[in-house]
Amino acid sequence: MGPLVASLDPLYLFACGLLWRKHGDTSAGWELVQGLRSWEKGDRAVAAALMAKTKHGRFLARDLRRAKSPPPAVKREVGGPYEVTMKTPYGMEIVESCSSCKLRKDSWFCGLPGEALRAFSAASRLNIYPGCALLFVEGQTPRGIFVVCAGKVKLSTMSRDGKILILKVAEEGEVLGLSAVLTGTCYEITAETVGPCQVNFVDRDALLKLMEKYGELGVRSAVALGKEFQTVYRDIHEMVLSRSSAGKLARLLLSWMPHREQSDNEVRVRANLTHEEMAQMIGASRETVTRLLIELRKKEFIRLEGSTLVIRDRLALEALAA
Repeated sequence: MGPLVASLDPLYLFACGLLWRKHGDTSAGWELVQGLRSWEKGDRAVAAALMAKTKHGRFLARDLRRAKSPPPAVKREVGGPYEVTMKTPYGMEIVESCSSCKLRKDSWFCGLPGEALRAFSAASRLNIYPGCALLFVEGQTPRGIFVVCAGKVKLSTMSRDGKILILKVAEEGEVLGLSAVLTGTCYEITAETVGPCQVNFVDRDALLKLMEKYGELGVRSAVALGKEFQTVYRDIHEMVLSRSSAGKLARLLLSWMPHREQSDNEVRVRANLTHEEMAQMIGASRETVTRLLIELRKKEFIRLEGSTLVIRDRLALEALAA
């Protein structure tokens, strides 16, 4: 019997099932096969049900044999038990142990020492999400926390009239839903993946028990909440005091610059947000953002090269944002 693969998100398996059932996509078929080889009984059941429903089911083995096989799972010995890793369609490597995770950093929430990290890893579940996947929604009863291992997650809130405000884009290492889990109140915001993401999930009850046992986890939770409070306070401060949409947009563009980049040379940053999403982040309309970007280009403050933003005059943007 081949090695069991890591757990896959049921929503991802469902999407693969649709691709295989409607289009006969062999790469999606391979993912269903990987689901059948998962060590999670639930994943195996979902994958089996999806494969059974498709009219292509009897052609599965033939088509997959003709298709180029995906990279095999790789076993590696890490401190005793075998650890299984595999490549997903998004090029991400799934690692089942936080202790050996290549993405982990000491400053992150998952950078716990020794026994605490092993207990955290045992209580967590790593999932792979496609873009535009909802992790949780505003007003939902908290199920647990989400640690962003790879990728970015958009955090937003919605008014009664349906207007959306993007509060921030969470990046690798950030913890989502922590305040709601600790207070037992509903999630205050909606979390949606910007692109393919690896996210580690820890159930609320398991997290609370771990915090009682390991003081270091409680300290890191307090630090994470403190940073979250500072970020929200700063954003509200800047949004209220900045009187113009141009100033807010300039501040947003500057926030995408690497912190280490302070030179007057041109700086290239990846613009992952659409004009609509940028408008939602500064509380303006999409038309306003488009017009302001055109004005900034005419003044030669910025230059756009596809999805890449080139900041040509950082000092001018800082003056506009002040």
